Amino acid sequence: MDTRSKLKHLLEKAHEVRDPAIRDVVISILTNPRITFCNVQPKITLEESPAAPRKHHAYPGGLIDHTLSVVLISESIAKIYRNVYSISVDLDLTIATAILHDIFKYYQYERDPVTGGYRPRDDWYLSHEFTIIAELAHRGAPERLVRCLAEVHGTVPFTMIESEIVHLADSIDANFMSSIQDKLWNVCRDIEVETDGRYLATKTFFKVLNEVPIAKLLEVLTTEGKEAMRKFIKKTLGIE
Repeated sequence: MDTRSKLKHLLEKAHEVRDPAIRDVVISILTNPRITFCNVQPKITLEESPAAPRKHHAYPGGLIDHTLSVVLISESIAKIYRNVYSISVDLDLTIATAILHDIFKYYQYERDPVTGGYRPRDDWYLSHEFTIIAELAHRGAPERLVRCLAEVHGTVPFTMIESEIVHLADSIDANFMSSIQDKLWNVCRDIEVETDGRYLATKTFFKVLNEVPIAKLLEVLTTEGKEAMRKFIKKTLGIE
C-alpha cells in the first residue's frame, strides 16, 4: 500500500467516527491539513514527511505510516480492554485522537541537504503537540477532543482512558520502528568503517531509507541476518 492509499485509509477511518462534531473536524483537518490560526507555511508535504528526522519512521511517508499504525493499534487495545476488563472506551475519541496526534509534525521539518534526510526547521518551530491544540480550538472542535489530545503525549497526567490508549499505541509503534532503524544504523556504521570513511553512515542511512521500503530491510534482516543486510545495502547503493 503506497502513501496515498494509506492516507485514503486514514480518511476512511475518520468517516467511521459516529459523533458528527468530532468526525467533521477530523475530516476537515485530514482534507485540509493546514495551520490556520497563524501565518506559517510548511516546507514539505504531509505525504512526504517522516514521523521524526532520525528516531523512528525517518523516511518519506513515515508520518502517514506511523499515524495509520497508531490508529489500528489503538483500536485493537481498546477492543482488548473492553473484552477482557469490561472497560468502556469511546472509540470515536480514540480513533480521532490517534489520527490527529502527530498530524502537524510535517510543519516542523525540512529537507536536509547535507545528509539527504530531514531536519528540524530553524526559521519557525512550534511543537506539533501545542499546534494541534491551538488549531482544534481555532476550528471549534469539541472540548473532549481537545482535552484528549492535550494529554496524549504524556506531558501531563492522564485523566482519560482514550488518551492513555493512544499514548500506548504511539509508543509501541515508535519503539518498534526505532529498533529497526537502530539496527540499520549499526549496519551503515559498519559500512563506513569497512570503506575507511568513503561512505559515511549518516548519508548511507538516509539514502537506503529513501530508496528501499522499510519492510524489505526488515525482511532481509530477520530472514538472513545482519551480514546479509550489509551486503544487500552495498549492492543496492552500488557500494564497493
